[in-house]
Amino acid sequence: MKFPESAPKFEEILANLGLDARTRVWSIALPDDYRHWDELKHRAPPEGMSREEWWCALKIRRLAGMKFVPLLDRKGAAFRFSIPDTIARQLHEIDLGAGGRIGLPEPVTNPDTRDQYLIRSLMDEAITSSQLEGAVTTREVAKDMLRSGRDPRDKSEQMILNNYRTMCHIREIRSQRMTPGLIFKLHRMVTDNTLNNPDAAGRLRRDDELITVEDDSGEIMHLPPIAAGLEQRMAAMCTFANGEPAEPFIHPVIRAMILHFWVAYDHPFVDGNGRTARALFYWAMLHADYWLFEYVSISDVLRRAPVKYYRAFLHTETDDNDLTYFLLHQSDVIRKAIDSLHDYISRKTKEVRSSERMLRNWRHLNLRQQALIGHAIRHTGAAYTVEGHQRSHDSAYDTARKDLLGLVDEGLLEQRKSGRKMVFYPSPGLQQSIRDGQA
Repeated sequence: MKFPESAPKFEEILANLGLDARTRVWSIALPDDYRHWDELKHRAPPEGMSREEWWCALKIRRLAGMKFVPLLDRKGAAFRFSIPDTIARQLHEIDLGAGGRIGLPEPVTNPDTRDQYLIRSLMDEAITSSQLEGAVTTREVAKDMLRSGRDPRDKSEQMILNNYRTMCHIREIRSQRMTPGLIFKLHRMVTDNTLNNPDAAGRLRRDDELITVEDDSGEIMHLPPIAAGLEQRMAAMCTFANGEPAEPFIHPVIRAMILHFWVAYDHPFVDGNGRTARALFYWAMLHADYWLFEYVSISDVLRRAPVKYYRAFLHTETDDNDLTYFLLHQSDVIRKAIDSLHDYISRKTKEVRSSERMLRNWRHLNLRQQALIGHAIRHTGAAYTVEGHQRSHDSAYDTARKDLLGLVDEGLLEQRKSGRKMVFYPSPGLQQSIRDGQA
């Protein structure tokens, strides 16, 4: 990825302008435009202005309403952000769609069906967050591992299992205050059995552990702060994460996104920084009662356009520590992730309704059994285990076992032994049996 050209200092441009040009810069009306200099320099400026004057005019408007945060760069300068209309609009939509219950699909709010959507989200986030960090495996293989409970076969699968366990743990600690000890625990969880040096898990990197962020060609994209100040920086980050001080007000979603950036910028660990950063983002969203984020996967969106993700970091660092670039990117990612959840639920709802029509004479089956048979109708070669069914619906082992044996009794599944495990398969003629309404 090409390193973006650093933005010119608008103060220097302004100081070298004549009176007429300076008046034009201060008075011209411009639309809400937050492009970085690296992109703006290729665009045609407004009539009568040079690109440098255009940049200067935009920067002056961006300064209005800027807020500073306690994150400092390597030279001690503070990061800051503003809320352009694009972000304000996104925040409003996130507030409605992720914090309240306006317009939410019934399957997510229904206690009888929400667990299968929750498990799907936890798996997707665990898989895609790991793939962003280099895990190499298919979604199907990874989901099979998580559902079956088998041991990971390699580092990639171990990363995914770690992420899954971490995401489950975040649900449990959402109400707790953030502390360095809690961050260390999360880091140990995401890096378990994946580090070249196991001693590096759950501790800050040391002075002799030089860390740089490089692209595929080896060019340095980011040089994190020195290790000596990490303990103090992490303490400041926890204070910020906990919403202290309360003034100036920072929207909870903005706070969560900045927390994500903070961990990635400081790179406090030898490895696992990206996964830890995204884990803390989820903690912050759930901590602020954005409960829908139990079901939303941002990493799935990030994985589709990783260059935009990394460029959002670089644009911030190469333009006066302006976090607005990262916030613009992340607010768009969040919106797409929420839209993706709604689309998924819409597709699954149609599948469920189709299955319900086919299963109209099998009303005595519970919703978990109906979901499994609906899947079996669409995937005739599928295999099911008690453990997999249990994890898919977050149920007790005995409940899952009873579900499957009940389907065997109905003649809808066949039971076979595979080693020490019992595996269940769709019965031959399953679809005909369902259509006939009898086994």
